[in-house]
Parts: sequence; structure tokens; C-alpha cells
Amino acid sequence: MGCEDDLSVVGGRQAAQAVEFIRTLRVQLLEMTSQLTWIERQDVTGRNARAYAMRVEAAALRRDIAEARVLIDRLQRRYLG
Repeated sequence: MGCEDDLSVVGGRQAAQAVEFIRTLRVQLLEMTSQLTWIERQDVTGRNARAYAMRVEAAALRRDIAEARVLIDRLQRRYLG
């Protein structure tokens, strides 16, 4: 097995890992989106502690969703071309 063959095997493994990671990220993305949708349907316009906590959770979910999308895009470009 030559150097190019070794690189091909490593590249194939990395691509397979990227596919699995993308799949996992997409599952998480669906769960986070569903959770965010539920929060957004609640009345969180009040000034009580519950409303504040839900707004904070919604903001964190939006950040996590955006980060997951960026990671998926990066993995697809880098390993799945």
C-alpha cells in the first residue's frame, strides 16, 4: 500500500466520520428547533422569573442552532465536497 492509498483510506474514514457527525448534528438541530418553537409559543412577554428564564433559554437555543448549522456546512464543504 503506497502513500496515496494510505491518504485515501484516511480520507475515507474522515468522510465517514463527518457523515455520522452531520447526522447527529441534524438530529440535535431538529430537537433544538422543536424546543425553540415550543418556547416561542409560550407567553414570555412578562417580567416574572419564568418568562425571563424562557427568554434566556430561547436565546441560547438560537445560538446553538446557528452554531450547529455552521458546523454542518463546514463539515460538508471540507469532507463531502
